Amino acid sequence: MSLRKQLTDILPSLLPSNPVDSIKGTELIRVTRLHLVGNYSDASLRYHFSIMSCDPGSPIAKVEKGQGYYRRSAPLPALSGAQELLSLIQGRLDDLSSDPAEMDNVMLRNRKFRAVVTRYFEINGRFPFAFRQAFAKDSPLGNLWKYPEVVLVDWETGGSPDEEMTLDESMLALKQRLGIPPFRLHAARLRIQPSLQTYREDFFQTLAVSMWAQGGELVYAAPIQDEALADGLRRLSANFGVGVTSFGLTTEALDDLPRPENILNAHPVESDAIMAKLDINRLAAPKSRPHLDWAALTTMRNESAEAEKLILWLTRCIDERRAEPFKDE
Repeated sequence: MSLRKQLTDILPSLLPSNPVDSIKGTELIRVTRLHLVGNYSDASLRYHFSIMSCDPGSPIAKVEKGQGYYRRSAPLPALSGAQELLSLIQGRLDDLSSDPAEMDNVMLRNRKFRAVVTRYFEINGRFPFAFRQAFAKDSPLGNLWKYPEVVLVDWETGGSPDEEMTLDESMLALKQRLGIPPFRLHAARLRIQPSLQTYREDFFQTLAVSMWAQGGELVYAAPIQDEALADGLRRLSANFGVGVTSFGLTTEALDDLPRPENILNAHPVESDAIMAKLDINRLAAPKSRPHLDWAALTTMRNESAEAEKLILWLTRCIDERRAEPFKDE
């Protein structure tokens, strides 16, 4: 039996499931030798650990910051296709036969994460606009490649994130004369669990849904602790400019959060307590383009009532010379 085959069989019982409890390479070599058939050098074992940790199908993963190894989660079961699998992870339940209670949990975690993202950006002076109808039950799966979950609006004329922001008249007039929008629009894709199996699809969906905007951001709930996964995301970001952020929320942490309505309507002290649970990790910053793709935005506006609402909201803020949170009337 080859060394790799032996390691595939042996390592699952030796590796900790929690990255926090990762085992150092030297210790893993020691305990692995107790189960191996054959005499292999330390260098050979280290080489196989390193190579296998980059393979999404292998049981070993390397921590993002450090030298330890842990057990990679079992791959998600194959459904009728990659889109259906992605839809399950993100809370779309079309034609899926599974435990209803677990599906409810998936949906609730997704809604909680959306609420946390919304509140976080509101507190930090960014104005979120959520697309919801685009991901309704009867919506085509192709919408995953057309619409972001959230558009983040950054007004560039001063103000406070906690109150109505008065736009600077002279700066607004100058930008209008130069044909420059007084804001930056970044389209964000929200995902619960990063993995080597799905990160490329997550990334390129984010790129696709942000081509009309000035930038794109891929936001994960769970921590990005797999070194191979983090390196892959960084390389893609360096080439295509999409930002990548983790909120550091494990499944257990999401389950412990209040219900979405309570998160969105929390008092300042309660919001501070929720925000304290986050472990924000900006893996890669987005590269913001100077201009919108007006033709693409017009097309999206003609196809989506929600995109029309986005335009009307931005127009109203400019006309009234103040930036304010979106309210769906």
